[in-house]
Amino acid sequence: ARRAKSPLGEIDLGARRGRILVFIEVKARADIAAALFALTPRQSRRIERAALSFVARHPALAGLGMRYDAMLVRPWRWPVHIVDAWRPVN
Repeated sequence: ARRAKSPLGEIDLGARRGRILVFIEVKARADIAAALFALTPRQSRRIERAALSFVARHPALAGLGMRYDAMLVRPWRWPVHIVDAWRPVN
């Protein structure tokens, strides 16, 4: 999925690999530090809620594991993919 929107938030990218759903937040900034700093705890929680909403709308995905990644993009450089960038706080 790309830019999947719900009243709870937006998922930039969603992908499935095997038994794992990966929700990817894309941050484009002038440098990697600024991109990483832009991913706040509040925003992470919003993405988590949007991911749960996405899974609720697609019941066939309910049994899969979920992971949250970040893709940091800067001009004229390769993107930096951070696997398992954060985990939900219960």
